[in-house]
Amino acid sequence: MKTILISALLLTAVTYTWWTVLPTGVDANLRGIAVVVHRGGTIVWATGAQGTLLRSTDTGQTWTPVHIDGAEKLDFRGVQTFDGKTVYVMSSGEGEQSRIYRSTDSGSTWEMQYTDKRKSFFLDALACSDDTHCFALSDPVDGKFLILATTDGTHWKELPRDHMPAALAKEGAFAASNSSLLLYGKADMYFVTGGAAARVFHSRDSGQTWTVSVTPIMSGEPSQGIFSIVRAGDALVVVGGDYREPKRSEKTAAYSLDEGQTWHLAKDLPAGYRSCVDTFDAGFVAVGPTGAETSRDGIQWTHIDSPNLNAVTFISGKGWAVGPKGLVAQFVDQTEYSAASAGR
Repeated sequence: MKTILISALLLTAVTYTWWTVLPTGVDANLRGIAVVVHRGGTIVWATGAQGTLLRSTDTGQTWTPVHIDGAEKLDFRGVQTFDGKTVYVMSSGEGEQSRIYRSTDSGSTWEMQYTDKRKSFFLDALACSDDTHCFALSDPVDGKFLILATTDGTHWKELPRDHMPAALAKEGAFAASNSSLLLYGKADMYFVTGGAAARVFHSRDSGQTWTVSVTPIMSGEPSQGIFSIVRAGDALVVVGGDYREPKRSEKTAAYSLDEGQTWHLAKDLPAGYRSCVDTFDAGFVAVGPTGAETSRDGIQWTHIDSPNLNAVTFISGKGWAVGPKGLVAQFVDQTEYSAASAGR
């Protein structure tokens, strides 16, 4: 208990211009974040290693640990919710260590909905468009990436892979921030890869057929590739690099202006490996272990002060992020080109 308290106090002692750190009282590495904004306040879910699930109903001021029986050793990399009551969580790991759970009562009870005994089955990301329509991405099984889907919030099945391009040898996806899988609009779906190549897979029909494109993001080693993808209009942005050499800054971000058909390396790159990118009112924010950047267009990135962060998400113009040692932080927009500034 003393270690946890000291960790929380150390976090509060560090101040950042761009982030407000909210101590959680836990020491786990957090990688999943989901936020619900409603009239009664803001509900935040954060998930991570050692079976860690945290819930706040007061905008992150206090946190309640949530327990799932039999999941104490799992690494929960993804969480999705739209009302704070119906919640999906995803753990990552080989075979049966990868699981999907759902709660419909704010985490009081849980149902394990899916797992797989095949060793190559490894869940990397979970994405939902509403309370009943969700998808999950697995590393290649039998030579092709695997997508799970549910249309009723209860029953999951593998999507057909007849029209899924084959994975390259030693190509996989990353589970660093639950953002290697992206849903956009009614039917567009993207996922990104690393290892042998840094590629973007794109489906226009909810995963029935696929195309694939190559990006200039760093690749060739198991620790290199694309870790995160986001779309704003016709523009797509991907970030990544080498998680084993987090200070390497070459080939860490790329963009596409034609819905992902062709890709270009960003001109002013993030200053190291970045595990997650998301959109906000003024553009894009990328985060990683050595800092963070903002960009108006995904082409030119500007470094900002930041703690070590794994994942970031924005909702209703507010940003939330998670990182090691139980860190949760709120984004404080300091951009001159932000929506707030534009209205002055």
